[in-house]
Amino acid sequence: MQTFFEKQQLADLDFKRSNEILRSCVHCGFCTATCPTYQVLGDELDSPRGRIYLIKEMLESGRMPDKKTVTHIDRCLSCLACMTTCPSGVHYMHLVDHARAYIEDKYKRPFDERFLRWSLSKILPYPTRFRVALIMAKIAKPFSWLIPDQRLKAMVEMVPKKIPGISLNDDPQTFFPDVNKKMRVALMTGCAQRALDTDINDATIRVLKRFGCEVVVSEGQGCCGSLSHHMGKTNDAHSAAIRNIDAWYSELNKNGLDAIVINTSGCGTTVKDYHHMFKGTEHEDKAKAIAGLAKDISEVLVGLDLPEQAENHINIAYHSACSLQHGQQIGSYPKDMLKKCGYKISEPKDSHLCCGSAGTYNLLQPKISKELKIRKIQSLEAKNPDIIAAGNLGCMMQISSSTNIPVVHTVELIDWATGGPRPNKLSI
Repeated sequence: MQTFFEKQQLADLDFKRSNEILRSCVHCGFCTATCPTYQVLGDELDSPRGRIYLIKEMLESGRMPDKKTVTHIDRCLSCLACMTTCPSGVHYMHLVDHARAYIEDKYKRPFDERFLRWSLSKILPYPTRFRVALIMAKIAKPFSWLIPDQRLKAMVEMVPKKIPGISLNDDPQTFFPDVNKKMRVALMTGCAQRALDTDINDATIRVLKRFGCEVVVSEGQGCCGSLSHHMGKTNDAHSAAIRNIDAWYSELNKNGLDAIVINTSGCGTTVKDYHHMFKGTEHEDKAKAIAGLAKDISEVLVGLDLPEQAENHINIAYHSACSLQHGQQIGSYPKDMLKKCGYKISEPKDSHLCCGSAGTYNLLQPKISKELKIRKIQSLEAKNPDIIAAGNLGCMMQISSSTNIPVVHTVELIDWATGGPRPNKLSI
């Protein structure tokens, strides 16, 4: 694709990167075949190729974003299926992230949208605030049918039946291995996960200890920054990322780290991209070191040589989170580990398509999100599974909200098969 950016624009690293990405696009349209919003809406401007044209024109001209451009970019899930499909290696993620930051800086949204997005950025990344908000929403849930705004209604309806208690395992501390030490790792405990599902971190710690890992929860680490990042709130996202970088880099220098373990794949995609986020800044070297250590829990467990378990005849429908299969290009590891643990694994039709969760997307674009959720659940239930497994909290919340089949994190199932307790989700 031919571009016409001014030299002054290209002096900015974000514009320079966007120019590189735009020039790599050859207009082939393969991306439209795997774009969930294009499949639902059928509008070329709601496909990656259409959005690329909109972004190119907006950035090149340096103009104020218009409502049409903002609407189509807002509808993007950032599922990144287009990146997996693209034969030309177009790095759509960096391009759409730049567009969102540009829009956030230059476009004045209606007051209700501004307030909603501000509220999400100031509540979801903070476990205590989020827990309070969940309790309030739980009280309001029986009256959700009275709420006219579909976005607010979606927020209330996402509240789980049971809000878990606080897990002391999420506090800064060190867990020592049950056997001879093979690795020393830092566990990212996250933000929303600490309020919505404490079982995931607890299971992760048990499994890592069981197979020779010393696990440290570093003081100062928290939200990865992705929730704010995908809303274009660069300052909030960078502040959160810097806190993590400083916390983990201090641990790396003090006692050494073999990996930073992340059990929410949406966070993993962002942390692995810290080196890009801070390119050309004073934090670049530290960010690069941290990004290089970041690993999904499945990547770590594959290297720990877990023993093969006898077949247990439990049928698992595996949902591959977009941030794992497209964002991190991890496809087989979680399935390989589940099979090794004795489970029978199947995948749904169109497993490459998003479930509609996508961070805050299910709250900001509830109509499209609901359509994608229905499609995903139908394809999963068609496999007649005993359990649905996933490696990302957002997907788990999205899918479990509309199915009676238990939705369990992959690491909880691995923990159970190798000596841990039966997941609480199977007792409900």
